[in-house]
Amino acid sequence: MCGGEGTRLRPLTFERPKPCIPIMNTPSILHLVSHLSNLGFHEVIVTLGYLAGAIEEVLGDGSFLGTDIRYVREREKLGTAGSVKNAQKYLEDRNFLVVGGDHVTDINLLEFYREHQASDAITTIGLIGIDDPSEYGIAEIDVTNRIKRFREKPSPGEIFSNLASTGMYVCTPDIFDYIPSRRKFDFARDLFPRLMEDDKTLNGWLARGNWTDVGSPRSLRHAEHWKLHELGITTISGDLHMSGARITGPVQVKGSLSLGKNTRVVGPVSIGAAAGIGENVLIGPYTTIGEECTIQAGAKIFSSSLYNRVRVGKMSTVSGSIIDNDTKIGDGCSIENDTVLGPRITIGDRVVIHSGTRIWPELEIPTGSIVKEHLLNEKYDLRREGS
Repeated sequence: MCGGEGTRLRPLTFERPKPCIPIMNTPSILHLVSHLSNLGFHEVIVTLGYLAGAIEEVLGDGSFLGTDIRYVREREKLGTAGSVKNAQKYLEDRNFLVVGGDHVTDINLLEFYREHQASDAITTIGLIGIDDPSEYGIAEIDVTNRIKRFREKPSPGEIFSNLASTGMYVCTPDIFDYIPSRRKFDFARDLFPRLMEDDKTLNGWLARGNWTDVGSPRSLRHAEHWKLHELGITTISGDLHMSGARITGPVQVKGSLSLGKNTRVVGPVSIGAAAGIGENVLIGPYTTIGEECTIQAGAKIFSSSLYNRVRVGKMSTVSGSIIDNDTKIGDGCSIENDTVLGPRITIGDRVVIHSGTRIWPELEIPTGSIVKEHLLNEKYDLRREGS
C-alpha cells in the first residue's frame, strides 16, 4: 500500500512519496521488497496514489529484485482497505499478505503467512509489543491467538493492551465481501469492527524482530539506526583518497570518497558516491551521508541523515537530524537533535536551530539567527497532520 501523502513527514515528502525516502542512501521500499523477495514473496501488487510515478521508477517491473510487480492506481483516496479492494482482481484466488509501503522490517513474514494458512481466521493481524501504543490500533488476544477486542488509537483509560497492530495483515479473499467498492474504507477503523460484529474469526500473530512504519522523522531515524547496525564490515566501492585520516568500521562507501587530514569516521556509517570530507572532521556512528555531499573542515556530524548534495560549513555541528537535498549550512552553525531541514534551504553562518524544529523548502536563514520554532514556506502545503 503506497497511496499516502506522508504529511507527518513534511518537509521530506513534498517531492517524494514516503516509500521513496532514503534509508542508507536507498529508497526505503527497496529494502522492503528485497526482504519480501528473500522470504519467497515474488508476486507483488503495489497500490499507488500520491506521486505514483516515483515509486514505479524505483521498482520498475521488480525483476531486478526477483519479483513480478504490478501496479494499481487510485483515482481518489480509498483508505487502506479500499485500496486493497481496488486491486481485488489480482487477489481473489488465494490468501495474501498486506504490507504498508512505508514499512521497514526484518520480521519473518513467511512464518506469519503460514500461521494464517493453518488457521480458520478470515484475517490475521501482525502484532508487536510497544511502549506507547496510543497512536496504533491495539488488540487483546486469548491463548488461541483469537482477537477478543480491537481498538484504533485508544485514549487514556482505553489502553487494555500494549500489543499494537503493525498494519501488516494476512487475509483470505472472503474479506472483499465486507469492503465496499469505490469509497474510503480502512482496515482498523472500519473493516475489523465489521468483521467482529459479524462474529468472524480474527487472529493475532505475535511478531518478533524489528519493525517500524516510517511515519514520523523519529521513526525514520529509528529505522535507519537499526539498518546501519546490520552493517558487518567496511566495504568501499570506488576510490578512497585519504591522508592521515582514520576509519573505524563498519563503514559502507558507495563510490569515490575523499577524507581530509586528521578526519575520523566512526561506524556504522554509510557514505554515498563523490562525497568530500575536509580536515579535522568527526563523523559519528549511525550517520548516513548522501551523494556529492561536502563536509568542510572542523565539522561534526552525529547520528544524522544527510541526503544528496548537502553542504555543511566549517566548524558546524549536526546532531540527530535529517537534512534534505541541496541544503547548505554555513560556518559555525549548530543543528540540534530531531531537526528536519527540507530541500534547497540556505542557512547563514553561526545559526542555531533548536531541537525538534522543521524548516520548509527553499527558505533562507540569516546569519546569526536562533531558530526556535517551525519555519513554513507558504509556497508549499502547510499541513503536518494526517497520513
